[in-house]
Amino acid sequence: MENVKVTLIKSLIACKPNQIATAKSLGLTKIGNSIVCANDQVLAGKIKVISHLVKVENV
Repeated sequence: MENVKVTLIKSLIACKPNQIATAKSLGLTKIGNSIVCANDQVLAGKIKVISHLVKVENV
Protein backbone atom coordinates (compact mmCIF):
# COMPACT_ATOMS: atom_id res chain seq x y z
CA MET A 1 0.00 0.00 0.00
CA GLU A 2 1.30 3.45 -0.80
CA ASN A 3 1.47 6.27 1.72
CA VAL A 4 0.07 9.74 1.23
CA LYS A 5 0.88 13.03 2.93
CA VAL A 6 -2.16 15.15 3.80
CA THR A 7 -1.57 18.82 4.65
CA LEU A 8 -4.17 21.30 5.88
CA ILE A 9 -3.86 24.41 3.69
CA LYS A 10 -7.03 26.35 4.51
CA SER A 11 -8.64 27.41 7.78
CA LEU A 12 -11.39 25.43 9.50
CA ILE A 13 -13.19 28.64 10.49
CA ALA A 14 -16.71 28.82 8.99
CA CYS A 15 -16.62 25.16 7.88
CA LYS A 16 -19.46 22.77 8.52
CA PRO A 17 -19.24 20.81 11.80
CA ASN A 18 -18.73 17.49 10.00
CA GLN A 19 -15.77 18.94 8.08
CA ILE A 20 -14.17 20.24 11.28
CA ALA A 21 -14.68 16.85 12.95
CA THR A 22 -13.15 15.05 9.97
CA ALA A 23 -10.05 17.27 10.01
CA LYS A 24 -9.63 16.81 13.75
CA SER A 25 -10.01 13.03 13.42
CA LEU A 26 -7.04 13.12 11.04
CA GLY A 27 -5.08 15.23 13.53
CA LEU A 28 -5.19 18.38 11.40
CA THR A 29 -5.96 21.31 13.68
CA LYS A 30 -3.78 24.18 12.40
CA ILE A 31 -2.88 25.38 8.92
CA GLY A 32 0.30 23.64 7.84
CA ASN A 33 -0.21 20.48 9.92
CA SER A 34 0.61 17.30 8.00
CA ILE A 35 0.12 13.59 8.46
CA VAL A 36 1.52 10.61 6.56
CA CYS A 37 -0.62 7.48 6.49
CA ALA A 38 -1.55 4.54 4.32
CA ASN A 39 -3.90 5.26 1.44
CA ASP A 40 -7.04 3.19 2.00
CA GLN A 41 -10.77 3.60 1.51
CA VAL A 42 -11.37 5.14 4.93
CA LEU A 43 -8.78 7.85 4.32
CA ALA A 44 -10.12 8.43 0.80
CA GLY A 45 -13.59 9.08 2.22
CA LYS A 46 -12.25 11.54 4.79
CA ILE A 47 -10.24 13.35 2.13
CA LYS A 48 -13.33 13.59 -0.07
CA VAL A 49 -15.19 15.42 2.72
CA ILE A 50 -12.43 18.02 3.20
CA SER A 51 -10.83 17.99 -0.26
CA HIS A 52 -11.13 21.77 -0.61
CA LEU A 53 -9.18 22.29 2.63
CA VAL A 54 -6.24 19.91 2.15
CA LYS A 55 -3.39 19.11 -0.23
CA VAL A 56 -2.64 15.43 -0.85
CA GLU A 57 0.75 14.18 -2.06
CA ASN A 58 2.05 10.67 -2.71
CA VAL A 59 5.04 9.79 -0.56
